[in-house]
Amino acid sequence: MNALERQWDVLVVGGGNAALCAAIAARRQGASVLVLEAAPRFYRGGNTRHTRNMRCAHDFATDTLTGPYTEDEFWDDLKRVTQGQTDEGLARFMIAESKPMLSWITEQGVRFQPSLGGTLSLGRTNSFFLGGGRSMLNALYRTAEALGVEVAYDAEVVDLEIEDGMFLSADVRHADNLAKVQAGTLVAAAGGFEANIEWLREHWGPPAENFLIRGTPYNRGTLLRMLLDKGVKAVGDPTQCHAVAIDARAPRFDGGIITRLDCVVFGVVVNNKAERFYDEGEDFWPKRYAIWGRLVAQQPDQIAYIVFDTKSLTSFMPSLYPPISAPTLEGLAAKLGLDAQRFAETVRGFNAAIVPGGNFDHTVLDDCRTRDLTPPKTHWARPINEAPFYAYPVRPGITFTYLGVKVDREARMEMADGTRAANMFAAGEIMAGNVLGRGYAAGIGMTIGSVFGKVAGEGAACRVLN
Repeated sequence: MNALERQWDVLVVGGGNAALCAAIAARRQGASVLVLEAAPRFYRGGNTRHTRNMRCAHDFATDTLTGPYTEDEFWDDLKRVTQGQTDEGLARFMIAESKPMLSWITEQGVRFQPSLGGTLSLGRTNSFFLGGGRSMLNALYRTAEALGVEVAYDAEVVDLEIEDGMFLSADVRHADNLAKVQAGTLVAAAGGFEANIEWLREHWGPPAENFLIRGTPYNRGTLLRMLLDKGVKAVGDPTQCHAVAIDARAPRFDGGIITRLDCVVFGVVVNNKAERFYDEGEDFWPKRYAIWGRLVAQQPDQIAYIVFDTKSLTSFMPSLYPPISAPTLEGLAAKLGLDAQRFAETVRGFNAAIVPGGNFDHTVLDDCRTRDLTPPKTHWARPINEAPFYAYPVRPGITFTYLGVKVDREARMEMADGTRAANMFAAGEIMAGNVLGRGYAAGIGMTIGSVFGKVAGEGAACRVLN
């Protein structure tokens, strides 16, 4: 019998980290599980393919982590980056559940490597996947399939049958045919709507046309839209998202991690008017890198330029594309299409404002700063004065959106009328807005997906089997 024609205990819609954690957890509880992945097999896994690490609380140093990262410290970091715009109860629940997650993920075949150093500063807080996100994803698929989870690729859900908060079936387009898939429970783990430029334009207006999408082109928010239209309660701001500054030469979709720039702290950032617009040294990079996409999105034509000199060239992980260089500031401005005089004045004015005598150290909040300069650079300020000079053009790179469905600690959806859905759960980006009202810290997206994926899978299996 075709997999789409069977009755299933748990239907998981999505194919990334959250979906696989849910599928594995449900199957280990004894439930029959079908995973529907809208993408082809080669592109399976959504944004998980592009990730590198996850952030989990832990009490001691390990083989791959250099020290403890307590629940309270995790909460302080999350509260700071979200500026308090988070469901504290749900966030603290996620943080507590993240502590055993590293062991559970390892039991599913995922392997970790020692954390990277440099500007990332994540050696103590984040665990890096050996082989990256695709390797992690492949390990989860191997485990799921070995347990008997069925996976259908190129399988797009085009409609849901829901009555009074009860999921009944899903209409699925597969191999040019429509099938009605019936299941006892639904786990929605199909990502946000970041690849739906039309939807982004509804909230961002014309600037959305200049956004680049770091991840999969398959996260168009189709399932999210259906759930909201059928009475599930929404959570989050549609204009909030995980957005970083990425190389402007990157492809429109699927550029991934290798198009991200981690060199902001080593120089200055100017817009196309050759003006600085934000403090490049506000805080450690993992706590601030995700604000730069939004900052660039607010600039004219949604374009900016990271400018630095020779002494910083080897201090960070490079982009896929080489930096633009010139022997003079005026020559660099010409290559960037900027006003040469204004650009040189901005850089030299920055140099003149640096407080002398600081000891530059990007691993600490050093005392290298500017004085009487707006905006200031509060750390890691040193003169840009050693030729040749370099720049990267950057645009907003959207990773995932924060508009999603409201859930509780069981990852069960809440309906717009305030009741709990009978048999519908959600995990990953499609519910990340419960925890991320704004802002981001490295690795939290994978934490949300893993923790709530496991919780959703176990809850779905328990609901249907009992």
